[in-house]
Amino acid sequence: MAKGEGGEQYSNASLLNKPVSSDGITLARKQERNRLSVCNKICYAIGGAPYQITGCALGFFLQIYLLDVAQLDPFYASIILFVGRAWDAITDPTVGFLVSRSPWTRFGRMLPWILISTPLAVLAYFLIWYVPPFEDGKVLWYLFFYCIFQTLQTCFHVPYSALTMFISSEQKERDSATAYRMTVEVLGTVLGTAVQGQIVGMANAPCLPGPGDLVADLSNSSNSVGLNNSEPVISLEHTKVAYMIASGVICLIYFLCAIVVFFGVREQKESCRPRSEPMGFFQGIKLVMGHGPYAKLVMVFLFTSLAFMLSATLAIPFWQWFLTRFGKKTAVYVGTLSVVPFMILVVCLKSNLIVTYIVSFAAGVGLATAFLLPWSMLPDVVDDFQVQNPDSTGHEALFYSFYVFFTKFASGVSLGISTLSLDFAGYISRGCTQPEAVDLTLKLLVSAAPVALIIIGLTILYSYPINEERRQGNRKLLQELRDNEADSETDSTELANIV
Repeated sequence: MAKGEGGEQYSNASLLNKPVSSDGITLARKQERNRLSVCNKICYAIGGAPYQITGCALGFFLQIYLLDVAQLDPFYASIILFVGRAWDAITDPTVGFLVSRSPWTRFGRMLPWILISTPLAVLAYFLIWYVPPFEDGKVLWYLFFYCIFQTLQTCFHVPYSALTMFISSEQKERDSATAYRMTVEVLGTVLGTAVQGQIVGMANAPCLPGPGDLVADLSNSSNSVGLNNSEPVISLEHTKVAYMIASGVICLIYFLCAIVVFFGVREQKESCRPRSEPMGFFQGIKLVMGHGPYAKLVMVFLFTSLAFMLSATLAIPFWQWFLTRFGKKTAVYVGTLSVVPFMILVVCLKSNLIVTYIVSFAAGVGLATAFLLPWSMLPDVVDDFQVQNPDSTGHEALFYSFYVFFTKFASGVSLGISTLSLDFAGYISRGCTQPEAVDLTLKLLVSAAPVALIIIGLTILYSYPINEERRQGNRKLLQELRDNEADSETDSTELANIV
């Protein structure tokens, strides 16, 4: 027995009245149709790279860029970072609402959104890294293009993430494709950081010495034989050009990935059941957030996403095996808790390059769960909703849009809080040294705050109701429902041919 939207119970016996298929060949063909090739999975996975590449470039470098290159006040920089991400409070659910109402085309329902949004998103991203030739409207310039890019990227990422539900109806195939996608997304984080870091790192403008630095230089000058002035001086203009070159390279990668997804992924048409009647925006919000497992899953990874945005590529296959062996909920606990000791070690140990690499790699093994598990568990929640609400269909994009929103919101909150915290601590733009308060603030943001947020997230996870037994039960019920619908459609076609 399962519950409907109003809490009433309905019987699943009707699903079993009709045999799955009287023809074993027909059943084999259905399974073959739902099976994804390695090429299909890779093409689908490549679409996850643009979000991570641009996200890492913005996350790691935009704060520094606004403070040191665009030379904005830290307060205004924090406003841009926070408002740009908070803007997703409108764009993510709105795009999800619009996608859910989009008509089916010969390319599908999700893929046209990806193709159309890409050129405009690429242009907006490039203009974020351009310093305008005026001062008065500079804050509005960055705020406008940052919000525009977030909107256009949402038009890409929400349909792309919801596409998981339409590349196959088999949970095993969707989980496998998600593992491929998370591996590519991890590589995307590395690629985004590497491209931006390498190009910009070769053209960093010199820091500006403060009063303490000048006193130290004067005290040491008497003991120095001479100064080496032969090193080339990199101006602020060189740094600006480097940021534009890096953004151009990332824009090219973004565009190529979108093309691969559009031509390499086949979107399966939805069930032959008629879609539910279109509902209002706020009615859709109530529908999605009212599903208990979804609300708990979102809250769990809202807090854990606030805690860390790192991962390790080699750990993805391990966690894919772990979740299939021990269950997804257990994998979240083990993977997330394994990160905590390393977050504490990074702060406690003195600066040492070798130790830092070892700690970072070990932490990355656990942090990979932050990439794989949330997106692997989300289809289970959507399936659970479909089992409990069999007459309410076509809402996949709504579930994914709110999920994307909370992920981006966590990133925006973390960026805004960190920038404001540095401002209050007395951060000096382009300073060669920083006050001790800045050092203490960074330690709190890197260690204490993430550990507290992880504990909150895992506490909420304890009440997450979808265990492995419930997940497998939902899978069987939905498969039986799809098989009976397909048989009904076949019988109707044969009857029509006879007539």
